Amino acid sequence: MTATHPVDQLMSEHRIIESVLTAMEQTLATMTPAKFPAEFFEDALDFFRNFADGYHHYKEEDALFPALKARGIPEEGGPIGCMLKEHVFGRSCLAGIRENLAAARGGSAEAVEAIRGCAHDYINMLRPHIVKEDTVLYRMARHVLEQPDVERLERDYANPDNPRITAAVRAKYEALAAKLAAVTAPAQCLPGR
Repeated sequence: MTATHPVDQLMSEHRIIESVLTAMEQTLATMTPAKFPAEFFEDALDFFRNFADGYHHYKEEDALFPALKARGIPEEGGPIGCMLKEHVFGRSCLAGIRENLAAARGGSAEAVEAIRGCAHDYINMLRPHIVKEDTVLYRMARHVLEQPDVERLERDYANPDNPRITAAVRAKYEALAAKLAAVTAPAQCLPGR
């Protein structure tokens, strides 16, 4: 028996995602059409598309959720269906940011405000989404999944033949998350200054 459960990996990924959500919130607070942080949003879109969605949601949608359904957790009218709908909504928010990025980079106030709205919608959906997964769905997973299910998830999450979920992908996006958080971190006061 393993010391950790596969949902522990998912929860650790949530902490990385939350750090980028915080960085995005801080960026939104100071951005203007004249001072639009295009590079930040390009990097954030890369992170959310390839880590939050491509890496993390992939593990949920292609491995965890089917295992939960096999153990009797319903998709329709249950927490899995709710999570899937929120994943789709999040993708639409990111598409809205992506669609307005070029115009915002060019100084369009309308595009900057569209990005602000889509980003706020994304943040306001994803923060409670993470809480629901951590406190409801993942607790259910710990309760209903049996050891063979856990072992299968561990194999699925460690599959070196799946280029979406390799250790290199995680390392790349952990580094990008740290970069995004550092860009928005308050300046540290140095002693003697």
